[in-house]
Amino acid sequence: MSRYLTHLMSPGGDRGSYAMETAVLAPVLIALLGLMVAFGRVTDAEAAVDGAAHAAARAASLERDAASAQSQAQAAADRSLSGEGITCGTSQISVDTSGYATAVGQAATVTATVSCTAPLSDIALPGLPGAKTLTATFTSPIDTYRAR
Repeated sequence: MSRYLTHLMSPGGDRGSYAMETAVLAPVLIALLGLMVAFGRVTDAEAAVDGAAHAAARAASLERDAASAQSQAQAAADRSLSGEGITCGTSQISVDTSGYATAVGQAATVTATVSCTAPLSDIALPGLPGAKTLTATFTSPIDTYRAR
């Protein structure tokens, strides 16, 4: 037997092995925890963008004309994103208001699409490079018998 194995087999020969295991495993566990936090933050940001699309479509569908629908949808999406704490580097809110051109009595809808390019340092871990573009779309019905 080698001298090393004889030393390990003797009482007290594995002294310090727990410290070594901890020193090796601690960074791995911290990195895994960091990735879990980052994934959770990205998921929360996606949910916030989805909520902003819902809010924008709903606000637009309550208006009486296409111009008001555009401005109210923009305001609702901005309020929703800021309320959730999401900071977009660039954001784009497009609202399809073609439903306002249909005749009263016809089914019509408004569709809002919210796109937000958020820096990953904002939605994941500080110092993480890059950005992620999050996009969500929602359609809301316009009251069929309301004057447009």
